[in-house]
Amino acid sequence: MAPKVLVSDKLSETAVQVFRDRGIDVTFDPAIGKDKEKLLSVIGGYDGLAIRSATKVSDKVLAAAPNLKVIGRAGIGVDNVDIPAASKRGVIVMNTPFGNSITTAEHAIAMMFAVARQIPEASASTHEGRWEKSRFMGVELFGKTLGVIGAGNIGGIVCERAVALKMKVIAYDPFLTEDRADLLGVRKVELDELLAASDFITFHVPLTDKTRNILSAEAIAKLKPGVRIINCARGGLVDEAALAEALKDGRVAGAAFDVFAEEPATASPLFNLPNVVVTPHLGASTTEAQENVALHVAEQMSDYLLTGAVTNALNMPSVTAEEAKVMGPWVKLAGHLGAFVGQLTDEPIKAVNVLYNGAVASMNTAALNAAAIAGVMRATNPDVNMVSAPVIAKDRGVDISTTTQAKTGVFDAYIKLTVKTGQRERSIAGTVFSDGKPRFIQIKGINIDAEIGAHMVYTTNEDVPGIIGALGRTMGENGVNIANFTLGRNERGKDAIALLYVDEPVPAPALDALKATGLFEQVRPLSFEVG
Repeated sequence: MAPKVLVSDKLSETAVQVFRDRGIDVTFDPAIGKDKEKLLSVIGGYDGLAIRSATKVSDKVLAAAPNLKVIGRAGIGVDNVDIPAASKRGVIVMNTPFGNSITTAEHAIAMMFAVARQIPEASASTHEGRWEKSRFMGVELFGKTLGVIGAGNIGGIVCERAVALKMKVIAYDPFLTEDRADLLGVRKVELDELLAASDFITFHVPLTDKTRNILSAEAIAKLKPGVRIINCARGGLVDEAALAEALKDGRVAGAAFDVFAEEPATASPLFNLPNVVVTPHLGASTTEAQENVALHVAEQMSDYLLTGAVTNALNMPSVTAEEAKVMGPWVKLAGHLGAFVGQLTDEPIKAVNVLYNGAVASMNTAALNAAAIAGVMRATNPDVNMVSAPVIAKDRGVDISTTTQAKTGVFDAYIKLTVKTGQRERSIAGTVFSDGKPRFIQIKGINIDAEIGAHMVYTTNEDVPGIIGALGRTMGENGVNIANFTLGRNERGKDAIALLYVDEPVPAPALDALKATGLFEQVRPLSFEVG
C-alpha cells in the first residue's frame, strides 16, 4: 500500500505533484491546517504531514496520529511543531534549511543598503512631495567592516556577497574553521572584538539558550559608536528595548529588523524610531524560495517514506539515500545486537557502548547507534524506533557512548555492543557477510558464527557431553524444527553457549523441559525482526 501524506498548508502544486510522481497517496487541503478539530479527526490515517507555519503540531495532534512517521516543514523554523513530543512518539521532524538561504541572505544585504542610505524614510518623504535631499545623508558600504554573527549556510552567503561589495568582513562563529574562513575571505574573531570593530553587524544564528539576547544591554555597551544592526535571523537575538535606547541616544546609528521577539509584531520598542527599517519577516518571502522549500520538503518526505533516507531531520541523524543502501544490512545488524542484549537483560541498564571496528567505523555511526539503542529498548517498549529510542534512553539515565577503531582480527568490519547494569556486563558482536546477511560472531567473548532468524533459543551451560542431544531431542519431542544450530565455548570443560534458529516460536513446555534437564544455566527464547 502506498504511503499517505497530508499537505495541510499552502504548498505549490508542483510540490504536490512530486508526491504523486513518487507514488505517494497525497491529500492536498490547506484549510485543514487552520482547523484544529478537522486536523485531529483525519491525521490518524496518514504516514506523513507536510506543513508550513499555519499548522500547529501539538502533542495532542501527535497522540491522534498513530501511523505518522514524518513531519516535513517547508521552511526553516519549526516553532509550530512539538519536537520533543514527536521524538518520544518516534516521528521524524524535517525542515528545509537550504531552500531559502539565498533569499534570506539577499534580504539581509538589502536591509543593510536600506539602513545605510535611509531608503524607506527617503521614499516616504518623497512620496509626500517633500524634496529633503540634505536630510538623508547616507554612508557607503565600501571599505566598511561587517561583523557576521553566525557564518553557517546563510551567514556564509552574506559573507560572500559582502566581500564582493569590497567590505572588510569579520565573523564570530564557534564552529567556523580557519580553512572555511579563508575560503569565504573573512577573518574569524571573538565576539567582543566583533562588537568593538564592526560598522555593521548582521545575525545569522538560530535562537537557542546560548544565543538568546546575544546582543544584550551589556553587549550593546561594547559596540563601536555609529554601528548599524541588521537582524534577519530570529527574534530574541537582540534586546530590542536596550537597542532602542542606544538608537535614541545616538550610540547606534541605525537598525534594520525583519524578525522580532514576539510575532506577529504589532508593537516593538524599535517601531517609529528614525533610521530603523522594519519588515514583517520577509526573509524567505520570494517566489523562488517558496517554490524551493516546497519542492525540497516533498522530495525529502518521499525519500524517507519510500527508501528510508533521512535528510535535514531535527531529531534524528540524517542518512542519505546512498548511505541507506550501503548501511541497510548494518542498521539491521545493530538492531539485532541491541535486541539480543535487551531480551536477555532483566535489570535496569546503566550504560551502553557501541564499538565500530574496521570499515563500519567510517559509516554514519550516529544512525547505527540509534538502531542499536532502539533494539535494546524494544524489549520493554515494542513501539520504540530509531527516533524515540535515544530520547527514552536519555530519560532513563542511560549513558550511551561510541568507540571506533581500525580493523583488527579476521573480519573487515564488525560491531560490538556492550551493556552494563548494576549487576553485570553483557556483550555481543556481529558482522555483515558478503551476501548482505547479518551474523552474530561473538557472545560473552565466545566466538561463534550464527545466522539470525526470527525465532531463536539461547542457552548457556558448562561444556559437557550430552548438550546437543538434549537440545535436539527436546525440540523434536515438542514438534519444533531446528533450521540452524550453533555452538561455542571459551575452552574445553568451561563456559559454553548454543544458539538455535528454529522455524516457529518455541512453546513453553519445550523450554521447561530443557530447564528440567539440569544441564543448562540459562534457557531464553529470542525473537528478531528479520526480512
